Amino acid sequence: MRIACVLALSATFAAAACQSSESSPDAVNEPTATVAVDTSWVSLTADHWRGYRQDSLPAAWSTLDDGTLHFTGTGQGGDIVTREVYDNFRLALDWKISEGGNSGIMFRVSEEHDYPWRTGPEFQLLDDDNHPDAKEGDDRLAGANYDMHAPSARVVQPVGEWNSVHIIVHGAHVEHWMNGKRIVSYELGSNDWNERIANSKWIDMPRYGKESSGHVCLQDHGDQVWFQHIRIRRLQM
Repeated sequence: MRIACVLALSATFAAAACQSSESSPDAVNEPTATVAVDTSWVSLTADHWRGYRQDSLPAAWSTLDDGTLHFTGTGQGGDIVTREVYDNFRLALDWKISEGGNSGIMFRVSEEHDYPWRTGPEFQLLDDDNHPDAKEGDDRLAGANYDMHAPSARVVQPVGEWNSVHIIVHGAHVEHWMNGKRIVSYELGSNDWNERIANSKWIDMPRYGKESSGHVCLQDHGDQVWFQHIRIRRLQM
Protein backbone atom coordinates (compact mmCIF):
# COMPACT_ATOMS: atom_id res chain seq x y z
CA MET A 1 0.00 0.00 0.00
CA ARG A 2 2.79 2.45 0.89
CA ILE A 3 4.57 1.82 -2.44
CA ALA A 4 1.35 2.41 -4.34
CA CYS A 5 0.77 5.71 -2.51
CA VAL A 6 4.32 6.92 -3.17
CA LEU A 7 3.98 6.10 -6.85
CA ALA A 8 0.67 7.94 -7.00
CA LEU A 9 2.14 11.03 -5.36
CA SER A 10 5.13 10.94 -7.70
CA ALA A 11 2.83 10.74 -10.70
CA THR A 12 0.80 13.69 -9.43
CA PHE A 13 3.93 15.79 -8.95
CA ALA A 14 5.30 14.84 -12.37
CA ALA A 15 2.04 15.75 -14.07
CA ALA A 16 2.03 19.15 -12.41
CA ALA A 17 5.68 19.81 -13.24
CA CYS A 18 5.24 18.85 -16.89
CA GLN A 19 2.31 21.12 -17.69
CA SER A 20 2.66 23.18 -20.85
CA SER A 21 4.65 26.40 -20.71
CA GLU A 22 1.64 27.95 -22.45
CA SER A 23 -0.35 27.73 -19.19
CA SER A 24 -0.79 30.57 -16.75
CA PRO A 25 1.19 29.98 -13.53
CA ASP A 26 -2.07 30.30 -11.61
CA ALA A 27 -3.33 27.22 -13.48
CA VAL A 28 -0.38 25.06 -12.44
CA ASN A 29 -1.36 22.46 -9.87
CA GLU A 30 1.11 22.83 -7.03
CA PRO A 31 2.13 19.45 -5.55
CA THR A 32 -0.07 19.73 -2.47
CA ALA A 33 0.68 16.13 -1.49
CA THR A 34 4.23 17.18 -0.64
CA VAL A 35 3.90 20.95 -0.09
CA ALA A 36 1.82 22.66 2.57
CA VAL A 37 0.87 25.97 0.95
CA ASP A 38 0.06 29.19 2.80
CA THR A 39 -2.52 30.51 0.36
CA SER A 40 -2.46 34.07 1.68
CA TRP A 41 -0.70 36.61 -0.51
CA VAL A 42 1.09 39.56 1.10
CA SER A 43 1.34 42.82 -0.84
CA LEU A 44 4.86 44.24 -0.73
CA THR A 45 4.28 47.99 -0.52
CA ALA A 46 7.06 50.56 -0.16
CA ASP A 47 7.10 50.00 3.61
CA HIS A 48 8.24 46.41 3.03
CA TRP A 49 11.48 47.51 1.32
CA ARG A 50 14.74 49.20 2.34
CA GLY A 51 18.10 49.80 0.76
CA TYR A 52 20.59 46.92 0.63
CA ARG A 53 22.49 47.04 3.93
CA GLN A 54 20.53 50.19 4.80
CA ASP A 55 17.63 51.01 7.13
CA SER A 56 15.46 53.01 4.75
CA LEU A 57 14.47 53.28 1.09
CA PRO A 58 17.00 55.28 -0.99
CA ALA A 59 15.76 58.61 -2.34
CA ALA A 60 15.97 57.45 -5.97
CA TRP A 61 13.09 55.03 -5.28
CA SER A 62 9.69 56.69 -5.13
CA THR A 63 6.08 55.54 -4.76
CA LEU A 64 3.46 56.79 -7.21
CA ASP A 65 -0.11 57.57 -6.19
CA ASP A 66 -1.32 54.15 -7.37
CA GLY A 67 1.32 52.37 -5.28
CA THR A 68 3.74 51.73 -8.15
CA LEU A 69 7.38 51.57 -7.00
CA HIS A 70 9.54 53.63 -9.38
CA PHE A 71 13.30 53.80 -9.60
CA THR A 72 13.75 57.34 -10.89
CA GLY A 73 17.53 57.45 -11.15
CA THR A 74 17.49 60.83 -9.39
CA GLY A 75 19.18 61.20 -6.01
CA GLN A 76 20.77 58.52 -3.86
CA GLY A 77 20.20 55.14 -5.44
CA GLY A 78 21.08 51.54 -4.75
CA ASP A 79 19.49 48.12 -4.83
CA ILE A 80 16.56 47.54 -2.47
CA VAL A 81 15.62 44.41 -0.53
CA THR A 82 12.61 43.13 1.37
CA ARG A 83 12.71 43.70 5.10
CA GLU A 84 11.81 40.04 5.61
CA VAL A 85 13.68 36.99 4.35
CA TYR A 86 12.12 34.13 2.40
CA ASP A 87 13.13 30.57 1.64
CA ASN A 88 10.33 28.95 -0.37
CA PHE A 89 7.89 31.32 -1.99
CA ARG A 90 5.97 32.49 -5.01
CA LEU A 91 6.60 36.11 -6.03
CA ALA A 92 4.31 37.93 -8.44
CA LEU A 93 4.63 41.44 -9.84
CA ASP A 94 4.32 43.60 -12.94
CA TRP A 95 7.25 45.57 -14.35
CA LYS A 96 8.11 47.92 -17.17
CA ILE A 97 11.42 49.41 -18.22
CA SER A 98 12.64 52.63 -19.81
CA GLU A 99 14.08 52.64 -23.32
CA GLY A 100 17.47 50.93 -23.31
CA GLY A 101 16.90 50.00 -19.68
CA ASN A 102 18.30 47.19 -17.53
CA SER A 103 17.25 45.93 -14.10
CA GLY A 104 16.62 42.65 -12.31
CA ILE A 105 14.89 40.73 -9.55
CA MET A 106 17.11 38.66 -7.24
CA PHE A 107 16.16 36.20 -4.52
CA ARG A 108 17.69 34.50 -1.47
CA VAL A 109 20.03 37.47 -1.21
CA SER A 110 22.41 37.65 1.75
CA GLU A 111 23.63 40.97 3.13
CA GLU A 112 26.94 39.45 4.24
CA HIS A 113 28.57 40.56 0.99
CA ASP A 114 29.16 43.91 -0.68
CA TYR A 115 26.60 43.37 -3.46
CA PRO A 116 23.37 41.35 -3.65
CA TRP A 117 24.39 39.70 -6.92
CA ARG A 118 27.16 37.85 -5.12
CA THR A 119 24.52 35.54 -3.65
CA GLY A 120 21.16 36.00 -5.39
CA PRO A 121 20.24 34.51 -8.79
CA GLU A 122 18.69 37.15 -11.04
CA PHE A 123 15.55 37.27 -13.16
CA GLN A 124 16.74 39.65 -15.88
CA LEU A 125 14.66 42.72 -16.77
CA LEU A 126 15.76 44.33 -20.02
CA ASP A 127 14.81 46.30 -23.09
CA ASP A 128 15.82 43.48 -25.45
CA ASP A 129 15.64 45.72 -28.51
CA ASN A 130 17.88 48.54 -27.34
CA HIS A 131 20.15 47.42 -24.49
CA PRO A 132 23.60 46.09 -25.58
CA ASP A 133 23.38 43.22 -23.08
CA ALA A 134 20.84 41.55 -25.38
CA LYS A 135 23.60 41.08 -27.95
CA GLU A 136 25.87 39.30 -25.45
CA GLY A 137 23.84 36.08 -25.48
CA ASP A 138 20.32 34.77 -24.97
CA ASP A 139 21.02 34.26 -21.26
CA ARG A 140 21.02 38.07 -20.94
CA LEU A 141 17.53 38.56 -22.41
CA ALA A 142 14.47 39.61 -20.42
CA GLY A 143 13.25 36.70 -18.31
CA ALA A 144 16.59 34.88 -18.30
CA ASN A 145 18.33 33.55 -15.22
CA TYR A 146 21.06 36.08 -15.85
CA ASP A 147 24.25 34.63 -17.40
CA MET A 148 22.99 31.12 -16.70
CA HIS A 149 19.73 30.11 -18.42
CA ALA A 150 18.19 31.66 -21.53
CA PRO A 151 14.41 32.06 -21.74
CA SER A 152 12.72 29.40 -23.88
CA ALA A 153 10.67 32.09 -25.64
CA ARG A 154 10.86 35.85 -26.10
CA VAL A 155 7.61 37.06 -24.59
CA VAL A 156 8.61 40.49 -23.26
CA GLN A 157 6.34 43.41 -24.11
CA PRO A 158 7.64 46.53 -25.90
CA VAL A 159 9.25 49.29 -23.83
CA GLY A 160 6.70 51.20 -21.79
CA GLU A 161 4.25 48.29 -21.51
CA TRP A 162 3.73 46.17 -18.42
CA ASN A 163 4.99 42.60 -18.09
CA SER A 164 3.63 40.14 -15.53
CA VAL A 165 6.10 37.93 -13.65
CA HIS A 166 5.86 34.93 -11.34
CA ILE A 167 8.98 33.50 -9.71
CA ILE A 168 8.50 30.17 -7.94
CA VAL A 169 11.24 29.02 -5.55
CA HIS A 170 10.66 25.69 -3.82
CA GLY A 171 13.71 24.01 -2.33
CA ALA A 172 16.22 23.76 -5.17
CA HIS A 173 13.57 24.15 -7.87
CA VAL A 174 13.09 27.55 -9.52
CA GLU A 175 10.73 28.65 -12.28
CA HIS A 176 10.54 31.95 -14.18
CA TRP A 177 7.16 32.89 -15.65
CA MET A 178 6.49 35.96 -17.77
CA ASN A 179 3.28 37.08 -19.41
CA GLY A 180 1.62 33.73 -18.75
CA LYS A 181 4.41 31.46 -19.98
CA ARG A 182 7.01 29.43 -18.14
CA ILE A 183 10.26 30.41 -19.84
CA VAL A 184 12.97 29.17 -17.44
CA SER A 185 13.19 26.22 -15.04
CA TYR A 186 16.26 25.00 -13.16
CA GLU A 187 17.54 23.17 -10.10
CA LEU A 188 19.96 24.99 -7.81
CA GLY A 189 23.06 22.91 -7.07
CA SER A 190 22.39 20.32 -9.78
CA ASN A 191 25.12 19.02 -12.08
CA ASP A 192 23.74 21.25 -14.83
CA TRP A 193 23.78 24.25 -12.48
CA ASN A 194 27.40 23.59 -11.44
CA GLU A 195 28.52 23.22 -15.05
CA ARG A 196 26.92 26.54 -15.95
CA ILE A 197 28.51 28.23 -12.93
CA ALA A 198 31.92 27.05 -14.12
CA ASN A 199 31.36 28.90 -17.41
CA SER A 200 29.81 32.05 -16.00
CA LYS A 201 30.80 35.27 -14.26
CA TRP A 202 29.83 33.63 -10.95
CA ILE A 203 32.74 31.17 -10.93
CA ASP A 204 34.64 33.19 -8.30
CA MET A 205 31.60 33.81 -6.08
CA PRO A 206 31.37 30.77 -3.79
CA ARG A 207 28.03 31.73 -2.18
CA TYR A 208 26.19 32.44 -5.43
CA GLY A 209 22.90 30.52 -5.45
CA LYS A 210 23.90 28.70 -2.24
CA GLU A 211 21.77 30.52 0.34
CA SER A 212 18.77 28.55 1.62
CA SER A 213 16.89 31.76 2.44
CA GLY A 214 17.34 35.48 1.97
CA HIS A 215 15.88 38.75 0.78
CA VAL A 216 14.12 39.49 -2.48
CA CYS A 217 16.01 42.29 -4.24
CA LEU A 218 15.06 44.86 -6.89
CA GLN A 219 18.06 46.15 -8.78
CA ASP A 220 19.27 49.67 -9.41
CA HIS A 221 21.13 49.35 -12.71
CA GLY A 222 20.99 53.09 -13.34
CA ASP A 223 17.92 52.98 -15.61
CA GLN A 224 14.34 53.87 -14.80
CA VAL A 225 12.14 50.89 -13.97
CA TRP A 226 8.64 50.53 -12.52
CA PHE A 227 7.13 47.76 -10.35
CA GLN A 228 3.50 47.35 -9.38
CA HIS A 229 1.18 44.76 -7.78
CA ILE A 230 4.15 43.22 -5.94
CA ARG A 231 2.98 40.32 -3.79
CA ILE A 232 4.47 37.21 -2.26
CA ARG A 233 3.19 33.93 -0.85
CA ARG A 234 5.29 31.64 1.31
CA LEU A 235 5.51 27.93 0.45
CA GLN A 236 6.41 25.31 3.03
CA MET A 237 8.38 22.16 2.32
